[in-house]
Amino acid sequence: MLFKQTHLDGIKSGEISLAFRRWKKLSVKENSEVKTAVGVVRIGKVSTVSLTAITKKEAVAAGFTQLTDLLKLLQSVPEGDIYRIEVRYHAEDPRISLREQTVLTPGAFELLRTKLARLDQYSKQGEWTTTLLTVIRDHPKLKAADLAVKTGMEKDWLKLHVRKLKNLGLTISHDPGYTLSPLGTAFLGRL
Repeated sequence: MLFKQTHLDGIKSGEISLAFRRWKKLSVKENSEVKTAVGVVRIGKVSTVSLTAITKKEAVAAGFTQLTDLLKLLQSVPEGDIYRIEVRYHAEDPRISLREQTVLTPGAFELLRTKLARLDQYSKQGEWTTTLLTVIRDHPKLKAADLAVKTGMEKDWLKLHVRKLKNLGLTISHDPGYTLSPLGTAFLGRL
């Protein structure tokens, strides 16, 4: 589940406690957690609602100043059910402490190397992890579209797979682009 940065800031501060989405298929589970740019967001109760059932108070709780703004956004999606989703800030992103590691024990290095080999092995693209880490190192904060050109990878595929590297603590997302984390730099330096 994706959130705009302004809504993430509101969730973290406690000002936002709801989200509304129009989806063909429900994309979150109740009582699950979503890693975001501000930390872990906890998903609470999820229910289907009609446009006419949404109140001004709920729109404000979802970060909108006007009910009409929320309704306009939901109506811009041509089809699907409307979901009312309770959200709250849960914790700092565990990937932050992971990515800040600079010392790699031999065991930790081998574990990361095994995880990357598995990503390469099951990819239709073949071996991509080291190539992508190297290009990110050599071209910090390059936009995803430009990074895709440099690597010969499709942009949406690349963004999804950079996220896999981020989940391992190897990269950091910026606006725009990506950099290697201290852990990513240490790992690549030992290859």
